[in-house]
Amino acid sequence: MTMTKEERVLRVIRGQDVDYLPSQITFSDRTRDKEISEVLGLASPEALDGYLENHLCLALSLHDRPLFYRNDRPEMERLAGMGFCGPDWSGHTVYDGWGMGIRVGSDGFFACFHPLQKKATAEVARHMPPDVNRDVLFQDVEEAVRNYRAPDLARPGLFDDMARDLARQSGDYLVIPSGYFGIYERAYGLMGFQEFMTNTVLRPRVVHDLLDKITDYKVAFARKVVEMGFKVAHHGDDLGTQQGTLFSRKTFREFVLPRLARAWQPYNDAGIPIIMHSCGCLTDFLPDLIDIGLRVLEPVQPCMDLAMLKREYGKDLVFWGGIDTQTVLPFGTPEEVRQMARAAIRTLGRGGGHIIAPSQEVMNDVPIANVKALVETIIEERQAALGR
Repeated sequence: MTMTKEERVLRVIRGQDVDYLPSQITFSDRTRDKEISEVLGLASPEALDGYLENHLCLALSLHDRPLFYRNDRPEMERLAGMGFCGPDWSGHTVYDGWGMGIRVGSDGFFACFHPLQKKATAEVARHMPPDVNRDVLFQDVEEAVRNYRAPDLARPGLFDDMARDLARQSGDYLVIPSGYFGIYERAYGLMGFQEFMTNTVLRPRVVHDLLDKITDYKVAFARKVVEMGFKVAHHGDDLGTQQGTLFSRKTFREFVLPRLARAWQPYNDAGIPIIMHSCGCLTDFLPDLIDIGLRVLEPVQPCMDLAMLKREYGKDLVFWGGIDTQTVLPFGTPEEVRQMARAAIRTLGRGGGHIIAPSQEVMNDVPIANVKALVETIIEERQAALGR
């Protein structure tokens, strides 16, 4: 049977038969597409997705574009002109609509300024985009949280890029409405990681208030995603480390889980499958997440037992990822990459239920020869995993 890429991914999510397993490889720094394409001998950067056999396309609201395109100066200037970010090029920082500072030049997301820490200067305030209440930059955390407001979801143009991508890419790709930097991550991005963690004990009411404000934004965002006609939902909160979860189960159930359930309710009401991004080992949280609607776990890092995941949760979850990006992909030989990728695909993809992908975005330390070996192995293995 012949399928579009969109149909292939949706059928995997629904537990239906497919001709072969879909795959996705994403690079952490989008400004490298031209360089990577040239090394691979491709005609243009636009040919990269075809070469990589990618099946998914990420659609971003203009509130989220600074996270991904922080290193793209023309794009940041475009967004600044529309009021969606404030670049400080001399300070190597872009401030997004939440007031969070994102480090320019970093290989991944790095929140380098937290607006609720009372560490702002007049120069920092000058660069903030218009949605940010500058008063909170100079207030103690309790007052700052009380007066903080999330960015305006009614700002003109906010969803234009998402609507364009949904219209242009659907069918060729499954278009995913980005939910990265979700509820807990956004809270520590605003407050600071250490401050967030300690305040769950010292000032829990303040943490609850901040999480509620972020959740209100996410609920309204979810309703907009449903209204626009997206076929899947997406949420991102890194809840794990390499050894286990960041929170105890008790803390997770008090601070995070109820907000996830509320933010996901519009998707569940509309019957839209939910994809969740979380790095690390979150095995202990999977039963709770499945209970509130999780269908696709992304990116599935091999710090978890892949065979156990497939055995215990394969009936409930689709696994997106599993191919190690921390040791073998950056530091191994092409043959070691082939062996590692083959083992992951055969474990998670046995009988279906797998979107073949690395366990994280591919960073700048991965040799192009290893990218080539990975792509070739995926093409060789994606039908074999179905038992054909």
